[in-house]
This record gives sequence, C-alpha cells and structure tokens, in this order.
Amino acid sequence: MVCVARRWRAVTVRGPSMSTALTDGDVVLARFGAAVRPGDVVLVGWDARPGQLSVKRAVRAEGDGWWVEGDNPFGSTDSRTLGPATVLAVVPVRVLPRPGRLARRTS
Repeated sequence: MVCVARRWRAVTVRGPSMSTALTDGDVVLARFGAAVRPGDVVLVGWDARPGQLSVKRAVRAEGDGWWVEGDNPFGSTDSRTLGPATVLAVVPVRVLPRPGRLARRTS
C-alpha cells in the first residue's frame, strides 16, 4: 500500500479578487496534492509573475495549466490577463474569520 502525505498551508487572502466568497484578510487552508475540479477555489502561480501566488477559481484545464478567474471580475488580475496558471493547491475551507467550506461554482 502506498501512503501519500497531504500537505496543508494557511494562506491569507489579499485584495478584492475573490469577493464575495473571500475578502481581504481571510485566512484559508490550501491542500497541496489534491485533485482540481472546475469550480474549485485554488492557489496558483503564474509564469508571467514568478514568485506571486494568487487565490482564484478554477474554470477549466487549459494546456499544461488551468484557466482561473477571480469571482470579482472588476477587481481581479487572472487568466483573462495573464493566461493559464499553474495550480499549486486546492483551497477547500476558510479558517478565519468565518470558518467553513468554500462552495464550488460551475458558472
């Protein structure tokens, strides 16, 4: 039997891009190694912006990456500007200030 360790990391959300699901200052848990599905909230990195991490919503797999968008199109820099992103982790829950699961959205 193979045991795969899951790694978790607390991440603080910055900016308005995921409003209303998440707001500036929310703390979420990112789960590395989890399978990504369209509609999941994810932690991503960008080839165009090395070292920058972002919390976005996975829309669809595209090439070797994912097309991701913020829930707030007026306050988000995402795949519409930067192209596909590399998904590093799935973000299933908010820890602070209102603990709870994050809903998957398909639209």
